[in-house]
This record gives sequence, C-alpha cells and structure tokens, in this order.
Amino acid sequence: MKFEVSTRAATTPGVGPKVYATELVELETELGTITISLETERAPITAANFLRYVDEGRFDGIKCYRALHVEGGEEPSGFLQCGAQNDPKRLLPPVAHEPTSETGLSHTNGTLSMARFDPGTATGDFSIMIRDQRGLDAVPGSDDPARRPGFAVFGYVVDGMEVVHAIHAKPRDPNKGEGFMKGQLLAEPAMIKTARRVAPEEGSTPGAE
Repeated sequence: MKFEVSTRAATTPGVGPKVYATELVELETELGTITISLETERAPITAANFLRYVDEGRFDGIKCYRALHVEGGEEPSGFLQCGAQNDPKRLLPPVAHEPTSETGLSHTNGTLSMARFDPGTATGDFSIMIRDQRGLDAVPGSDDPARRPGFAVFGYVVDGMEVVHAIHAKPRDPNKGEGFMKGQLLAEPAMIKTARRVAPEEGSTPGAE
C-alpha cells in the first residue's frame, strides 16, 4: 500500500515545489516490506548515519521491539521503535543532533526519528511515527530544557505503513522493560531481516516540498 507523507509548505504562485535529495531504503521484515525515503539533503548527518548502517549490513537481523501507544484520541497512535539495541557488534559512533527547528522536518504520521538519550548520543535505533507526534519536535524557546532539542526526523515511510501498524499492534509484555519503557516492549519482537537501498521508481519525485 502506497503511503504519502506531506512535506509541502506554502509556495510562491508560479513557482514549482522545491525538490530535496532523498534515498530509498527497503526494510524487509517478518511481516512484510517497509519502504522509506531518507532526507539526505535536509537531515544529511542523520540520514548518512542510517545509510552507513544499511550499507554495512548492521541492520540485517535487528528487531522492532518497542510499541508506544498514546491513549485517547484517534487510535492507533504512538510510535514503533527498532534498532541495534546497544549490540556492540552493530553500533557505530554517535552522531551530532539535527533538530527539526533546523531541518524544517516534523514528527508527522509515518516519519522516522532517531531514538536517543541526550542530544548527540543517537546511534542505531530509530522510531516510526504512527499519527502526528509533534510534541517530539524541537522547541528552542521552551521553558522546559528537555523539550528544546526535540528528536531528529530524517525520513518517512512511502510504502508499507500497514506493516508498521501490524508490528505496532503485536502484544506487549507488561513485565518487560525498566523505567519509562516498562510495559512498552513487544512480547515477541519482529525482525528486520534485511535493509537495502533501492532505486526510485521512474518518474517519481521524492522529497518535494
């Protein structure tokens, strides 16, 4: 199922949408294929980090292991988290933080965002948004220092969002996890068997604003 994420902004009459450079990657999971478009121009550091994991085979065999569910409102809502889970054989050095206030991206439905603790500690774990989660965007002027940096958006799902939903809906184990993650971990994580770059379809225009 094709899935489009709006990245459009107001344009000057008579001027076409700006096209940004992107790269397509297919995540072949146990439940189906998820195709993502990486914002290599607008989030170059984060996208390049993700592509290095892909190109070096470090994402082959990783798991989607966490399903955050936001209660209330229209469901499902939340995000699905996947990644290396601190496996030393997979991890690369942390990358610099690219806040949404600088990239112009936002945590809308289907976007990918880096998981991290402090800014600048992101490595090989990422989340896929289910419905808009704009509370994760950077808010530089916030009175709450924790909200100022936000999380780094670097791509979006273009096909296979139904696979994301299926994994997100898998049963969670109420006893797994610690602290804020307790009860959010899947009882049986879903494997990403392979992650590979793919050529864009002829005539497509990914990354249009």
